[in-house]
Amino acid sequence: MTAASGRLPGLRRAKRFKRSVFLNQPFGCAGDGVLEGLFHWESSYKTNVSSGTGQFKNGFSASQKKRPLRLGVCQQRDARSAQEQRRKRGERVKKTVVPSKPAAGGKRSLVTTSQESAFSEVVSLISAARQRAYQAVNTELVGLYWQLGGYISGKLAAAEWGEGVVDSLALHLARVLPGQRGFTRRNLFRMRQFFDTYQGDEKVTPLLTQLPWTHNLIILTQAKQAEEREFYLRMAVRQRWGSRELERQFRLGAFEQAVLTPAKVSAALTLLHGEAGAQAFKDAYALEFLDLPASHTEADLHQGLLAALRTFLIELGRDFCFVGSEFPLQVGGRDFALDLLFFHRGLNCLVAIELKVDRFEPEHLGKLNFYLEALDRDVKKPHENPAIGLLLCASKDVEVVEYALSRTLSPALVAQYQTQLPDKQMLAAKLHEFYALSAPEVEASVMTPRRQEAKNNAK
Repeated sequence: MTAASGRLPGLRRAKRFKRSVFLNQPFGCAGDGVLEGLFHWESSYKTNVSSGTGQFKNGFSASQKKRPLRLGVCQQRDARSAQEQRRKRGERVKKTVVPSKPAAGGKRSLVTTSQESAFSEVVSLISAARQRAYQAVNTELVGLYWQLGGYISGKLAAAEWGEGVVDSLALHLARVLPGQRGFTRRNLFRMRQFFDTYQGDEKVTPLLTQLPWTHNLIILTQAKQAEEREFYLRMAVRQRWGSRELERQFRLGAFEQAVLTPAKVSAALTLLHGEAGAQAFKDAYALEFLDLPASHTEADLHQGLLAALRTFLIELGRDFCFVGSEFPLQVGGRDFALDLLFFHRGLNCLVAIELKVDRFEPEHLGKLNFYLEALDRDVKKPHENPAIGLLLCASKDVEVVEYALSRTLSPALVAQYQTQLPDKQMLAAKLHEFYALSAPEVEASVMTPRRQEAKNNAK
């Protein structure tokens, strides 16, 4: 064959290879990149050979057509898969060696395992330094806003300034500091509100600089009471919520639910971990991010939690670590599977979660206790605390749960999951009613003997 005929042996081999790749690769797979390259090679070669130039469009000559192409990792995998299928059909396959892409700078990476371990420590040091630098910048920024808010508040309180002066200050800062953002009239008044809200509160002020300014603004504008602001400040610092997660917790009414329905745990769990054990869990977990239908199955719930595992871990708490799904347990000659298994770093124990898509029944607790015993005997390490069981149900009766947990000897609790966001107004009304009912008790608890005597004399 001559170049003028436009039909070279290399071209036929390329077409056969292209056909074999096309027939043996599923539609839409990564092998499409190989096909695209071969089509481009064929069209370029035909156009130039037929014209007698003997060169490709990219400048390579026909004598260079046998140089191996540098394919990506996915393309190499697809090519190997096609060759393997050809071998199974009994076709003869020529072994080719495709060079890997060199590292940056034209040099191949020759990092050993020991070097990679040492290099990871360097990366950790850099990441830690960047985090400290970010925290230092955030502390200075929030401190600056606090000082500006105090300065403006003092001027307005002393009647030295009016609101029009604050407008002039914002225009002056925009003119003198043209590249600086965040000093508009609205933000300056927010700084004043920030200072006036937390001034003199020694319990809360140390938490302010541990959160970004965006978090402080969300809490400042959405929380109505001092207790609510303190709750979200402490939880945001402890759980390291992002701004989106913080807004989600406000939509969930996390403060109202924590006050109205605290987690009800067994006596054994309280004996092992005290208040920390109850604070590590919730009475209700919001799973609205799963978008489950009303008539969902346990498999739907299970697969949805695994698909959205990162969001579920945020909902559980930052100390939870995922261990496994359908965790195998063998007792005697029988095999069992635990729905979900986690580890809690703060409590130093395994946490077994059993899923139920119906109402809580007392017999559910017996099966959970069986799993906890198997974990303590066969899975728990010597330095770990006994495992804790969490039964996650679609609904529950509070009195039935209380009766079931009163006699159990295992550290366990029963919680329910919510597939939709709760009504925030209803929670606020219940919280208001709760405060109204508990106000006489609180007043009696803080009343001194002298004040009690004066009240009795007045009667």
